[in-house]
Amino acid sequence: MRRHEFQPGRLIAGLVLMAAGVLYLLGAAGEADPPWFFVLMMTAGGLAFAAVAGLVTYAVRRDRRDRIGETHGSGGR
Repeated sequence: MRRHEFQPGRLIAGLVLMAAGVLYLLGAAGEADPPWFFVLMMTAGGLAFAAVAGLVTYAVRRDRRDRIGETHGSGGR
């Protein structure tokens, strides 16, 4: 089985959305009373952080791929 590459942006987005879901479940069960704007801001901030992490990961992998291409030559030019 081929391994997939690690994607930290998707991990962060998943964790943030799972935390928001848990807060809403706790609120529905009456265990906690989080203000709606806190959950909204937490979700928006987490998704923005996940987007930045994804962009940084993409830039690092693109730069690494470009460097490997330079060291192996251009091939058919």
